[in-house]
Amino acid sequence: MTEPSTRPADSGSGWQPEEADRLRDILRAPGYAKVLVFSAVIGIPISLTAFWFLVGLHQVEHLVWADLAHGLGWDRPPWWWPLPLLLVAGVVVGLVAARLPGAGGHIPAAGLHAGGTPPVTLPGVVLAAAASLPLGAVLGPEAPLIALGGGLALCFRDLTRAPATPQTTVLLGAAGAAAAIAAIFGNPVIAAVLLIEVAGVGGPQLFAVMLPALLSSGVGALVFTGFGRWTGLDTGNLSLTLPAPLPRLDAADVLWTVLIALVIALLLRPVLAAGRRVAAYVSARPVPRTVVCALGAGACAALYALVTGRSPADVALSGQATLGELAAQPQVWGVGALIAVLLLKSAAYALCLGSLRGGAIFPALFLGAAAGVLLAPLPGLGTVPAMAAGMAAATAAVLRLPVSSVVLVVLLLGSSAMMPLVILAVVIAFVTTELLPDGTPAAPTGPSRPLGR
Repeated sequence: MTEPSTRPADSGSGWQPEEADRLRDILRAPGYAKVLVFSAVIGIPISLTAFWFLVGLHQVEHLVWADLAHGLGWDRPPWWWPLPLLLVAGVVVGLVAARLPGAGGHIPAAGLHAGGTPPVTLPGVVLAAAASLPLGAVLGPEAPLIALGGGLALCFRDLTRAPATPQTTVLLGAAGAAAAIAAIFGNPVIAAVLLIEVAGVGGPQLFAVMLPALLSSGVGALVFTGFGRWTGLDTGNLSLTLPAPLPRLDAADVLWTVLIALVIALLLRPVLAAGRRVAAYVSARPVPRTVVCALGAGACAALYALVTGRSPADVALSGQATLGELAAQPQVWGVGALIAVLLLKSAAYALCLGSLRGGAIFPALFLGAAAGVLLAPLPGLGTVPAMAAGMAAATAAVLRLPVSSVVLVVLLLGSSAMMPLVILAVVIAFVTTELLPDGTPAAPTGPSRPLGR
């Protein structure tokens, strides 16, 4: 696809091409039409690859944290369970980071990458994610999925000998990443919005990137959903079951949302800053220091299990499954357990952000929800509004993607009833995070959307 030429300016008028004319020129370009067709086609194999990738992660996680523990005679994993698992994860990820092209993908503390991952780095990305996520890393699968989808899109482009230009690299990378990420969120809209906001484009370029991403994620979602029903296999999709009926919002909900969003943004700042410091620490000697940080995350999970008597999986892993349990039965969590999981999961989160491989969204959602449940007894608040405000504020503070944060939390809640609180919490957390000074070192990685400040 070529950039449309600029029309000559009218004499003395300073005339510039209209945005609509520029967009029309882009859509009429023969190269762009080929990109759209290719985006629709690659959505099929990429969604199938993402399906089996997620199935594999889910099956290994269930085997390690449930089947193996039950087979050895425990109802739940014992307190020491995360230590050997995260030791293995640290060794594998450290070796991948030191020896394979691409170092196993971008460091989570650096934020999300828009796509276009070089295909040569994909083996390291898959291996590092497979070692990190099912073995207890406090990270989610979205970042490896983005890398996998974007890299496969460019791989298919090279196999078909399509022109390799900077424009096709950006467009196909975003389209492939959107097709893959739609798998975990179960909705092509959030996938497209997330990738577009990470790319940070506007004007006609926004539509140029949006259309391939929407098309590829839509086709991929159809294939992914149908294939999942046909096989009956579980990929661990993110979903919540909230108490019904949902409450009506009042002035107390709004006032508490303002305070919750501000507090969560302020409390998550040192967690994200610690993650960037860990990344800088690990970069000097990847293998031994990755192992140390992974064991530190395992120690946080083990300490939580010793203190509370609950499963160490509450602190370890992404929090995706535990979030569903928390939303369905918030009453079974005592105040002590909520405080412990917030403190120790935040510490493990910071260690994993700088050392292992995965995404930052799922742990942020869990931490926000847990903070909401802890604060729900405040006068006039309630569990559902508190969880909605907490998840929205935490997601916005971590990702710094306000539109994606609103769409994600509203879709996760399954209702627009909490949308005013979600928007308010996102805006306050985002603005607070942006205004806070930043004195921490940047995580050593390529171009990406940074986490927090």
